[in-house]
Amino acid sequence: MSEPAEAQRIDLWLWHARFYKTRSLATAIVAKGRIRVTSNGLTRRISKPATLVRAGDTLTLLRNGSIVCLTILALAERRGTATQAQALYQLPDEAQPDASPAQGSRSDDRVSTR
Repeated sequence: MSEPAEAQRIDLWLWHARFYKTRSLATAIVAKGRIRVTSNGLTRRISKPATLVRAGDTLTLLRNGSIVCLTILALAERRGTATQAQALYQLPDEAQPDASPAQGSRSDDRVSTR
């Protein structure tokens, strides 16, 4: 078995992470210059599908009409299930732990009797 790659083409990574349904669609979006990569503190707009990304890079892209910023956690050798794809990246909202309600709060204990 081969060792995991240290870098991967951006179009292939986007397809493995299930951001686009086909690799051709991922290639077309990248070729239009719609994705930005931040690597080693340097942000650049890319327009070549062969651009390499690594774990730790940050991607900024447009998805369903909203801007998505994500950090690459891992590279994949193949396109897996949705659960496997979600393990490849982290959204900034997921980086911070959820604030737990204060102890002693009784709002959760109330039950409607209607």
